[in-house]
Amino acid sequence: MSIHIVRKAHQGSGQFNGGEILENKPISFPREGGELKPYSNVFYWSHAWSENGSTIGLHPHQGFEIMSFVTKGSIEHYDTAHKEWRRLDKGAAQIIRSGSGISHSEKINAGGHMFQVWFDPNLNESIQRPASYDDYPDEVFPIEEENGIRTKVYRGAGSPLQMESSGVEIVEKFMGVGEFSLSLNAEKMHSIYLVNGQAEIDGEALVQDDFMIVKDQAQLELKVTEDAQFFIISSLEKLTYRTYAETYGR
Repeated sequence: MSIHIVRKAHQGSGQFNGGEILENKPISFPREGGELKPYSNVFYWSHAWSENGSTIGLHPHQGFEIMSFVTKGSIEHYDTAHKEWRRLDKGAAQIIRSGSGISHSEKINAGGHMFQVWFDPNLNESIQRPASYDDYPDEVFPIEEENGIRTKVYRGAGSPLQMESSGVEIVEKFMGVGEFSLSLNAEKMHSIYLVNGQAEIDGEALVQDDFMIVKDQAQLELKVTEDAQFFIISSLEKLTYRTYAETYGR
C-alpha cells in the first residue's frame, strides 16, 4: 500500500502573458519546479486559470495526447485542423491526438479554470498517425450514484471519449460531508487531485489543490469535512513500451 501526498506548495508553477494565466502543476516541466516527474503514461498535468481572461498563442504539439477538462467557467480553442474557435463550458472535455503534428491556441475566459493533461500513447507509433481532435460536452458523460458518491465518467464504461493511451480511466467524484470508502483497482496507480473541499486520509488533512498518488490499494478510506470534488486518473503502473520520459530522462 502506498499513498503519496503532494501539497500545492510542492507542485510546479507557471504563468502566461505576465500572469494573466496562472498555473499550478502536479506534474510539470523541469524548469517549473515541483517534486514529481512523469510516471506511467501520464507525462504532464496543469491546473490553469485566469481571473480576467487571456489567450495562449498558436503553438505546436506532436505525438502526445493532449486532454483538457473545464472545471469552472469556460475556455475556447483553435487548431490548424479545424481553423475555427470552439467554446467548451464547465464539465466539457477535449482531446487532441497530436500524432504527426498539429498547432493550436487556447483561451481561458474570465473566471475559467481547466486541467490540461498530457498522455504518452507510445510516441514511436502515434507520431506516424495524422492528428485528430474531439470535443465532448458535459452532458455526454455518464453519471453514477452509489453510497453517497456521485461519479462522472470521463473515460471508462459508458463514456464516448476515445483515446490511444492504454489502460487509462478518468473520473470525477463528488462527496458531501461524511466518511467514504472508494473502491480502487489495486493493479493500477491512481492520481487524485482535490479540486474543491476538504478531507482527511489516515488522519492527514487534504485541502484544495492537494494531489496524491495511490498504489497497491483496493480501498481508500476518506473523511470529507467540507463538500469535496476529486478528479482521478487511473493508469497502468507498468507499460509495454518505453515512454518519452524513460527514453530521454525527463
